[in-house]
Amino acid sequence: MSDIPRSFAASSDAVSDTSVRVLIVDDQSMIRAGFAALLDAQHDINVVGTASDGAGILDVVQHTKPDVVLMDIRMPKVNGLEAARIVLSQPGEVPKILMLTTFDADEYVFSALRAGASGFLLKDATPEELVHAVRVVAAGDALLSPQITKTLIADYVAQPVTPQTAHAVEQLLTERELDVIRLVARGYSNMEIAETLSLAEQTVKTHVSRILSKLDLRDRVQIVVTAYESGLIRPGQAGSS
Repeated sequence: MSDIPRSFAASSDAVSDTSVRVLIVDDQSMIRAGFAALLDAQHDINVVGTASDGAGILDVVQHTKPDVVLMDIRMPKVNGLEAARIVLSQPGEVPKILMLTTFDADEYVFSALRAGASGFLLKDATPEELVHAVRVVAAGDALLSPQITKTLIADYVAQPVTPQTAHAVEQLLTERELDVIRLVARGYSNMEIAETLSLAEQTVKTHVSRILSKLDLRDRVQIVVTAYESGLIRPGQAGSS
């Protein structure tokens, strides 16, 4: 991937229509190069560009047309949080945002999730975890790690909740949907929810889809955020069973 005289470099390789197109935004050149080499080696992933910060992010996205943006949170000029907000606030179809961070309790992560990011990944994740994360997010699901549900959300959502907020959510959902949303907020997978509630996994998927529709949410990450913000689950409960 050659350098070009702009804030980003774009791949000139032919890209299959079925491949996941990935843009990497990180201020560390070794991180960009390493992630690009690893992802480009996958048969179903193509890195279509890299950028050193969030400046001019809309031009970069328009130029490279990624399906997934790997976005570092801590960058000079325009940080990843602001860049993510810019991208996700655009009308029409936007790429999925997978935030990258050095810390599992980065103070920006929760704000990024609220802005609509599809998850976050630690920079010291294994190669297998990185590839898996890109595929999961590209498929339209959200990447929720135990660090989010057990540490980060518990730390950053410990604000008072008004009874009206919780009541509004409870009025929209059935009792079974409330059971499901609480378990999603604790970090349970669909399979684990199915086992806990003695349901078929497909039934759980249906409940999750209905929750997304009724609450007008984008994905599983926003279900978790809503569950905490509404008081359906409180910090300290995330690790309980």
